[in-house]
Amino acid sequence: MSVSTTTTTQQYVVTGMTCGHCVASVTEELSEVPGVTGVEVELSSGTVTVRSSRPLADDEVAAAVTEAGYAVASGS
Repeated sequence: MSVSTTTTTQQYVVTGMTCGHCVASVTEELSEVPGVTGVEVELSSGTVTVRSSRPLADDEVAAAVTEAGYAVASGS
């Protein structure tokens, strides 16, 4: 019996990040969202790649980013 593991990858642009502490804060908050299996943040572009075991609602991601003190750019 094989078990299917589906991974979803979604990208967002987060505004307001300026340093490694910002990256750590965003990573920590997004990692706490149920289903998230990985977070990669590219500080220079503000691009955040989120891997998860299920599709995430944009409002879930935005809430976690807001909790970290930043914002998801509109249109992301």
